[in-house]
Amino acid sequence: MAAEEGVVIACHTKEEFDTQMAKAKDAGKLVVIDFTASWCGPCRFIAPVFVEYAKKFVNAVFLKVDVDELKEVAAHYNIEAMPTFLFIKNGEKVDSVIGARKDDLQANIEKHLSPASASA
Repeated sequence: MAAEEGVVIACHTKEEFDTQMAKAKDAGKLVVIDFTASWCGPCRFIAPVFVEYAKKFVNAVFLKVDVDELKEVAAHYNIEAMPTFLFIKNGEKVDSVIGARKDDLQANIEKHLSPASASA
């Protein structure tokens, strides 16, 4: 299963998540992970926005992780609030946005996608 451009990839198993992370790392791509929960109102509010960003920023990989489904992954990243968005580059966490703050989310995507961000 290829990492599709312009879509949010929902990971339902740890293996699936690990595979997507490895592919993104190999490709040198920014990964934006949406840690969400079915019972979380703000998560439902931000979900369509996250999909829009996936369509807009096609050179990043957008993953969605349900914290109740993949507790192990959520625990690995110490996720305590939903939604939490993590920004991963080369396997390392470079940033995070906690809460349904779409402007912060977009600003961080742009910041970490821009090649100039390395020198900033």
